[in-house]
Amino acid sequence: MNNYRPVLYVLLAVILFTIWTDWQHWRPPVSGPAPAASALPAAPGISAPSAPTAVPQAAPTVVQPRVTQAAAPSVVVKTAVLTATLSSQGADITDLLLRRYSADKSHGKRPYALLKPSGHSLFSNENGLLGRVNLPNHTSVYQTRGGNYSVSAHGKPLVVHFRWHNGAISVVKTYTFAPDGYTVPVQYAVHNAGPKPITVYLYNQFLHSPPPKTHLFHSAPIYIGAAYYTPQAKYQKAPFPRMLKHPLHVTATGGWVAVSQHYFLGAAIPGAKAPAIFYSSVLAGPRYVVGYKTARPLVIAPGQTGVLTTRLFLGPKTPSILKAVAPGLNLTVDYGWLTVLSQPLYWVLAHIEAVVGNWGISIILLTVLIKVIFFPLSAASFKSMAKMRKLQPRMAALKERHGADKAALQQAMMEMYKTEKMNPLGGCLPMIVQIPVFIALYWVLLDSVALRDAPFILWIHNLAAPDPYFVLPILMGLSMLAQQMLNPAMMDPTQRKIMMVMPVIFTGFFLFFPAGLVLYWVTNNVLSILQQQWVMARVDKA
Repeated sequence: MNNYRPVLYVLLAVILFTIWTDWQHWRPPVSGPAPAASALPAAPGISAPSAPTAVPQAAPTVVQPRVTQAAAPSVVVKTAVLTATLSSQGADITDLLLRRYSADKSHGKRPYALLKPSGHSLFSNENGLLGRVNLPNHTSVYQTRGGNYSVSAHGKPLVVHFRWHNGAISVVKTYTFAPDGYTVPVQYAVHNAGPKPITVYLYNQFLHSPPPKTHLFHSAPIYIGAAYYTPQAKYQKAPFPRMLKHPLHVTATGGWVAVSQHYFLGAAIPGAKAPAIFYSSVLAGPRYVVGYKTARPLVIAPGQTGVLTTRLFLGPKTPSILKAVAPGLNLTVDYGWLTVLSQPLYWVLAHIEAVVGNWGISIILLTVLIKVIFFPLSAASFKSMAKMRKLQPRMAALKERHGADKAALQQAMMEMYKTEKMNPLGGCLPMIVQIPVFIALYWVLLDSVALRDAPFILWIHNLAAPDPYFVLPILMGLSMLAQQMLNPAMMDPTQRKIMMVMPVIFTGFFLFFPAGLVLYWVTNNVLSILQQQWVMARVDKA
């Protein structure tokens, strides 16, 4: 048995894992005819109210496009963490800027726009009321005072009112903005001055355009799409391409429905005890609709006022923040199938950063901690490699003696391993055991919003972006080459060539990886080299 074949298998597995995850993110949505629909859902058991565009009654979720009225006044609210623009048409948040996160490196310090009402990066929220009588939805025009408002970090929450009136029904829609939070409660107070009871449903939904197409290996394999959570099914994904043939239709009490982006999230959260129907639809464009509507109506008697509430979360995917908003919302920080390992790793990383104040240094210290924990396994691997290196002359003699007779060569090598009490897999098995931890940390560094815009040193101003001068990827390739030089030489010429080209291949991959991830690999390789030299020196001395 050849001692290096398992090493090649491990490296091949890493390459295939990288290719597969990138391909999953890169492939475009499933093509197909999108139904002509709008963004106005039908309340359970009743038809949708009349609208400028006819709605197909057979559709499970019927919608109509928002027609923006230029004359509609707006309200601008600025808090410590966000700037929200609310239009009197629909009384919806049409634009939302996250003030603590920049758009990208080409725009300097311009805040990141999470909600955008138009363009190729459409992402908008719509909420309103439905019923058998005329009620305001996201196309209705409310009355408001307009103007700009600011909330200091230590001030009181800001309350913004919008009013709508039609005949015997009047509605006051209220937004409450916290000074330093990303959760926005929305309340509808419906007054019925008519002679008969009315039934009212509430809906809250998002519209999102398809994610931009990217080239293979030029983007992170991060899930961008819809997701929902129920107490029964827990966290579930609803990818945009699947909505065309498999629209979402789930009834649950508690939970939430959301659209997840890389680093950021928009979530619609019903009341914890209010049954809701989670739904999705696909509009022409395509545009994807995902949201919820209340499953039971609120019955408002004549002369009475009824209240319906919902909540919006519009902000970064920070686990500690999400966990406090709603159960399971922190699961949108998607670490894949190794969440059970990734979550503790992030917890340790965040606590280290709280002490040292630098995410780059925190990554280095976490890597050191992991190497210390796995040192017994690594030492066993390096000892096996050291013994294998000492056997290289005998292995060369066996190859010269048996020539092209591979069966005899393998038999002679196995006898030599048995005589020397060596396991040919001894240098590989400890490394294989550590692979899940390395992959888990890979996802932590890939989907941690804390690394976005986080500086390290000198030219690295954003650990979530690639190294602009490719210094770290080149150092990573050199460190891989140095590791190979410490390992015993391979007998098979083909395998020697493959191992020599591996540093070049991995350097090419890492040119486009986040600098924080490359920093981890460089640190890991350097520590492995130091450990290997120390162990081999002790073996030689013994």
